[in-house]
Amino acid sequence: MRPLPHHPTAVHRVLGALLVALAAVAALGVTAPKARADTTICEQYGTTTIQGRYVVQNNRWGTSATQCITVTDSGFRISQADGSVPTNGAPKSYPSVYNGCHYTNCSPGTSLPARLSGISSAPTSISYTYVSDAVYDAAYDIWLDPTPRTDGVNKTEIMVWFNKVGPIQPVGSQVGTATVAGRSWQVWSGSNGSNDVLSFVAPSAIGSWSFDVMDFVRQAISRGLAQSSWYLTSVQAGFEPWQNGTGLAVTSFSSTVNTGGGTPGGPGGTLACKVAYTAGTWQGGFTADVTVSNTGTSAVDGWKLAFTLPSGQRITNAWNATVSPSSGAVTATGLAHNSQIAPGASQTFGFQGTYSGTFAKPDAFSLNGTACSGA
Repeated sequence: MRPLPHHPTAVHRVLGALLVALAAVAALGVTAPKARADTTICEQYGTTTIQGRYVVQNNRWGTSATQCITVTDSGFRISQADGSVPTNGAPKSYPSVYNGCHYTNCSPGTSLPARLSGISSAPTSISYTYVSDAVYDAAYDIWLDPTPRTDGVNKTEIMVWFNKVGPIQPVGSQVGTATVAGRSWQVWSGSNGSNDVLSFVAPSAIGSWSFDVMDFVRQAISRGLAQSSWYLTSVQAGFEPWQNGTGLAVTSFSSTVNTGGGTPGGPGGTLACKVAYTAGTWQGGFTADVTVSNTGTSAVDGWKLAFTLPSGQRITNAWNATVSPSSGAVTATGLAHNSQIAPGASQTFGFQGTYSGTFAKPDAFSLNGTACSGA
């Protein structure tokens, strides 16, 4: 049968024009942009960068079994996690995403290492995806050192455990509880033989959270595990798996470190402080009046005074400041009307509490990360 004659329609004409245009583009050597494919890393210490500012690392340091991570534009997921290690020892690995420097590999454009006294805030956020058929913790790591080192293990590691599954526990032993950045935590302290470790363990899983890294740094300073003259070298978010782990994921991560601009201890001034602590006691109870003086040359905007209450003491109410938690390592925060301390000026707050045994005063205070004189 003879074919019918072909009459082009409007659609055919448009398609024909498109084919001609694509042929012209190809003739010029130009190709259409390709969608970014996810990157899979199976090398023991393999890394890549995301968003032009963070490093993602496989970091399989504790086992010879295969581990692979698939890196996305916003994070990563563990796509293969073979083998297991005893739950009373170290984990298999720490696949993670970080801002800062890790064994000489620094993230692009990072401001770290940065001196703690020069950091006004370090806002961060993280979102996790969890699985149930594995033994692991989801940990946010904060690394501190007396020097601005970029080449290895730091002096103090702060671990914030967003979740833990299975019979595992942080380094050391539990030393109490604390409220940090508005959340309650179990607090653990110890040493892994290479560095001091201060861990904050959530009582139930946290899927996502935004917070200020400096709230945890101030806890380390108040507990004598860091000083304001030290450096923040990196912040990292990921997982420590002991058994399995396939499917665990960091779905988003952000980290910013704000320095300078007249912040306490930054360019244009120095932060120094003095604390006067006066207490009145009666059987089982006490009141305390605390005066914080700024003896430095820069204003303190948004002051936070950290100190540790002696064992047996508990705060029942406070005035001219918010003081939390009620025992242990506490932080007094100025209110809206008295949040600034000018150079040469002071602010006074107080609290009432109960005690058992022999009454004693706190023996150390730090203002926004800087140790204060007096008591």
